[in-house]
Amino acid sequence: MKLQRFALALAGIGLLGASVSSVPAFAGKTDPKPYTSDKVAHPTPVKALAAGGPCISYVGVPTAAGTMQEIDATPGAHPTAVSWEPFNYVPTRTNATWYGAVNAAGTQFYYYGLMLQGANLYRQTTYLPDEKPPVPTFKKVGTGWSSFTSIATSNYSVATPRHAYLYGLNTNGSLYRYQIVGAGFKALGPLPGFRGFKAMTVISESATYDTLLMSTKAGALYTVHIPIAAGAKPVLKLIRSTGFADYESLVADGCGTRGGTLVVGVDHDTQSGYQYAFSKFNGSATAMTAYGKIPAVFNGVNHVLFTTHYDQLVGE
Repeated sequence: MKLQRFALALAGIGLLGASVSSVPAFAGKTDPKPYTSDKVAHPTPVKALAAGGPCISYVGVPTAAGTMQEIDATPGAHPTAVSWEPFNYVPTRTNATWYGAVNAAGTQFYYYGLMLQGANLYRQTTYLPDEKPPVPTFKKVGTGWSSFTSIATSNYSVATPRHAYLYGLNTNGSLYRYQIVGAGFKALGPLPGFRGFKAMTVISESATYDTLLMSTKAGALYTVHIPIAAGAKPVLKLIRSTGFADYESLVADGCGTRGGTLVVGVDHDTQSGYQYAFSKFNGSATAMTAYGKIPAVFNGVNHVLFTTHYDQLVGE
């Protein structure tokens, strides 16, 4: 999973052990890399990334069969992909970002996030034992979610005031926002005006706002700037009017120091992922590069970002 940046983040706070072995990642190739890969233990990829190595999209693939896997896609004239071996998960309807973290003692690595199964909201914590498959655990934290088609989470944790939000796209045409407070959720009410939207992902997290990237069934792509202040109205900006109708999933990952963003759009009908690079989002003036089809199988019920608790998105 997003191990290079995970390793860098942990090393930066003095928590990375020299002998930590790699954690599983994605499938989609006939010969997936096994869990016993030691790419974290070896410093070469970490040093390359620190020196300005290539940006990579780290995409989680939760399947209807109840597995999770990771695909690492690197942009280029023809994108390349590294597929990691799937591990046992549970069947889900939709999932939000997986955040990598480590316990206070620096001895236990894990990922956490939220997902929907039927009408229920669950929090998953997936532990990463050394050279063994991950061990997912689940706790039900909410009911009444049957009318939600997509969820996304933000996590502003690098400075104060910190915040974390859960966003849910509802079939009634509204976007709902919930403040995540400890193990609970505070409903902040619906934001109307989102009928016709179908895919979303977070591209910015700051002390004063979150920004979502959302696509419509007709193929348009928008940013949705949502101030943290109570009662503030979201601001929508059109990025592209066409070209994104085929994608049921969007996965965004930060790239570079100027607010660039890599985006993978996934067509569930063909199980195909396509990679794009965007400049810092600025409405229709946003620059976009289309890299094309990623050579991997994206067979998830939806597709999510693998990141760390310590990385912040700054795409807008």
